[in-house]
Amino acid sequence: MTFSAELRELTGTTWNAAVGHRFVNEIWRGEVEPAVLTTYLVQDHQFFDAFVALMGATVATADRLEPRIVHARQLGLVAGPENDFFARALDALDVPLADRTDPPLLPPTLGFVELMDTARRSSDYASCLTVLLVAEWLYLEWATRPDATAPDEPLQREWIELHRGSAFETWVQFLRAEFDRVTAGLEPADRERVQELFARAVDLELAFFDAAYT
Repeated sequence: MTFSAELRELTGTTWNAAVGHRFVNEIWRGEVEPAVLTTYLVQDHQFFDAFVALMGATVATADRLEPRIVHARQLGLVAGPENDFFARALDALDVPLADRTDPPLLPPTLGFVELMDTARRSSDYASCLTVLLVAEWLYLEWATRPDATAPDEPLQREWIELHRGSAFETWVQFLRAEFDRVTAGLEPADRERVQELFARAVDLELAFFDAAYT
């Protein structure tokens, strides 16, 4: 079993609770209430800067040219279509400027910012990969339901579409392969540190979905 698969199994209870969360079921039906969707997107937008910086750190810390190029290309996509989605979605939801730029941050949001900044400041490729992998892999899982039809509601449909499809699957496969490669030779203490980062990221994903309903 690969290390990524091992950690996915180790965090399975929390991971599955996130993937099957009420928010996920509602977004697949296009039935997330506007207030809930607003809270979710406003809070998600608040760690977008930290996420972009984390992706930049993977570009900087990658140990080979080939993965560095893959990370750089994906960073461009996030800075483009996903960033544009936030602008359009917050406009559609009539979110005031103050809530876009400086809203009160919920505990999971603060936790994500701290986790991403910790990984970035470490200048350690394995740490950056770990946090990035959880964020992208877990979202791929909840946004992939082969037997389901995406909802008609445009914002909720687009948020699903941004996190699924062949290109996004290829991206997550790449992250898993890179993670398994660079963690293969880690010392026990470093593997434990990576495991703790992985588990913390999964915990925050579930807490973030819960917080949208507070």
